[in-house]
Amino acid sequence: MIFTGVSEVTIDAKGRLAIPAKYRNAWDPQRDGGAWYSVPWPGGVLRLYTEGAFNSLSQIPRDSFTAGEDRDRFDTAFFSQAERLEMDASGRILLPKRHLRLTALMDEVAVVGARNRLEVWPRAGWEAEENARFAGLPDVIRKMDRRDESGTH
Repeated sequence: MIFTGVSEVTIDAKGRLAIPAKYRNAWDPQRDGGAWYSVPWPGGVLRLYTEGAFNSLSQIPRDSFTAGEDRDRFDTAFFSQAERLEMDASGRILLPKRHLRLTALMDEVAVVGARNRLEVWPRAGWEAEENARFAGLPDVIRKMDRRDESGTH
């Protein structure tokens, strides 16, 4: 599932976030699984992956008993924070309190499509960041093209 666009929503007093209808309506349980994975991200953002995308990304790179110190540190830091969340009948997910604490998300948020995931930003933070990210897009594309040409990822 490809996520695009931005929706403005609120996190209610109980910590529930309604997944915007444009994403719920494109949901395919066979492809996307039956739940979301929530991962707090540095900078006060929450990343939401469909269960299918999260499981797929979790297999890259392949598991190893000798993965190395960096991989081990990443796995512990990342996967210990990830939580599986099921949507209720109204299309809402209950965000873990520790995720809300770590990201300081509350009330008005922007749900931002980011290809294979949704990102939940404080609405004011997204509004401040959106123009800068758009203006910097040509530089990011050039850097990615150079990296692709050199074979490093």
